Amino acid sequence: MAEDLIRYDVLAQEALRGLVKKVLTEVAQAGLPGEHHFFVTFNTRYPGVRISPRIAAEYPGEMTVVLQHQFWDLAVSDSAFDVGLSFKGVPETLHVPLRAISSFVDPHAGFQVKFETAYDQPEAAAAEPAPAPVEPAKAEEKKPAAGGETAAVVSLDTFRKKKG
Repeated sequence: MAEDLIRYDVLAQEALRGLVKKVLTEVAQAGLPGEHHFFVTFNTRYPGVRISPRIAAEYPGEMTVVLQHQFWDLAVSDSAFDVGLSFKGVPETLHVPLRAISSFVDPHAGFQVKFETAYDQPEAAAAEPAPAPVEPAKAEEKKPAAGGETAAVVSLDTFRKKKG
């Protein structure tokens, strides 16, 4: 097979992240249309993620949030989104870089996309501000994603051709 010098895999991931950003931006401006709702799974250890220590302790690897009936103050920037949610009756504000998202699902539309999150790579750390202090990650932990599936994080470098 010929070597992919264009890096279609990277371009596709970037395009799909742009799609998620556009959808979240529209929802932030106009609200959720019809029965649409989202399951957003993200890496809680990704640089730039800001969640409370309580939530970080409960979800030390990945967590899935549902944007449906009870969320507020959704705001989307070029590189992240902020949203207010209630966890066990306690209101929290989450700041999630778009590159921290590992899965985005709209069950109503039957739409699902999975992303690679290269959170352990130096270029990922340089792209986002440092996260709020949280204990270092233990061994890779997995939490059930939407639909009860187990989500795994795969480094983008796994797919890059090694020069040497």
